[in-house]
Amino acid sequence: METSGSPRTRRRATAVALAAGVGLVLAAAAGCSSDPKYGGSGSSSASASAGAGAGGTTVNNDLQTAYQDTVKSVLPSVVQITAGESLGSGIVYDNKGDIVTNAHVIGSASSFQVTLANSSDTLAATLVYSYPASDLAVIKLSKPPSGLRPATFADSTKVEVGQIVLAMGNPLGLASSVTQGIVSAVGRTVSEPASQESPGATIPNMVQTSAAINPGNSGGALVNLSDQIVGINTLAATDAGQTGAQAPGIGFAIPASTVTSLADQMIKDGKVTNSGRAALGITSRTVLTSAGDANTGAGVVSVVSGGAAAKAGIQAGDVITKLGNTTITSSNDLSEVLAGLQPGQQVSVTYLRDGSSKTTTVTLGTLAAS
Repeated sequence: METSGSPRTRRRATAVALAAGVGLVLAAAAGCSSDPKYGGSGSSSASASAGAGAGGTTVNNDLQTAYQDTVKSVLPSVVQITAGESLGSGIVYDNKGDIVTNAHVIGSASSFQVTLANSSDTLAATLVYSYPASDLAVIKLSKPPSGLRPATFADSTKVEVGQIVLAMGNPLGLASSVTQGIVSAVGRTVSEPASQESPGATIPNMVQTSAAINPGNSGGALVNLSDQIVGINTLAATDAGQTGAQAPGIGFAIPASTVTSLADQMIKDGKVTNSGRAALGITSRTVLTSAGDANTGAGVVSVVSGGAAAKAGIQAGDVITKLGNTTITSSNDLSEVLAGLQPGQQVSVTYLRDGSSKTTTVTLGTLAAS
């Protein structure tokens, strides 16, 4: 990754809060999570009804039937994953027992309990590979049962704003829940700043949705009405003006094409061999002014030998202030800009060394497995 931070954990306290899995605690007045940072943001399951007209007459039965058919078709492919005290969701990827989920759902665990949507029995599973840089992981059932229902993944390039989608998963431990919304935007780059609890991640090309995504939905399915997985439910936005309260109707999913590309590599090779994401080949941290009241850039902590930055002459101790035409004021800025670039692309990098500004051209490398 392009940012440095502490080891991975299951839960992340960030500007954009992950819908990480936690156990359900029901309070007298409202549902809440056992982790206070996820409290007060429960959502109701989507109604299968398409609405009622004057006098209560049900309208648009075709749409209602489409909702119900999609739920019947896809929900059996969505599972519940328990990793220690963490609870989240996953999607059956193939009939060999491979299940795709978020890296933050499984944390540092290597063994899991999986509950299928059509059963109350738990099945043992083990880790195939976790790739926190894109918040994806694959686990595998130790003894896959017959009749597994692998999901069908959509072509992400065909996802359009306004399409109706359903979010399926296990929010707050409520198994096999469904919420409804639309695709609100595509191509979003979402960053989770590094903290004591999280190494941070910057994820490009995410699908934004108005379908409610809550703790426990992570790793679940965002589905179109053609019964295809549009993306994996991953993040819920927080309102910085309300002490991190979850912002209703703003959720994010990792696009299906990213999921299939990385999952195929994990299953075949036991790791990610080609992330498809650009990298400078450094670790960095945000550098402050001498007064400590403002950011000045992304400080280079270390440089990968033979990497893109090293080949261009960038050294540990340099402070990157510009990438291409974009001003860099923090390590997070650097990650966000890199997320929109491609390996092999040439880009100018402006940096400070011993108080002097220098500019060099870097041929970007590929973000390696972490």
